[in-house]
Amino acid sequence: MLRITPEQLSATALSGLLEEFATRDGTDYGASEVSLKDKVRQLRQQLGRGEIAIVFDQQTQGVSLMTQEQLTTG
Repeated sequence: MLRITPEQLSATALSGLLEEFATRDGTDYGASEVSLKDKVRQLRQQLGRGEIAIVFDQQTQGVSLMTQEQLTTG
């Protein structure tokens, strides 16, 4: 897997990736409803703090977000 920094993506591509990730089936934000705008804002903050990373899987040709724990154990 290749790590991609947010700066390597255009603003449009980064927004699209974060929105797509935030709306994936199985993404759980707890008991309360959170707007898409807030979900994307939370993901941007996590990226900024280094809690999550953008990764490109060469086998599947897919892009996703992974936690630092997933990166170190996976």
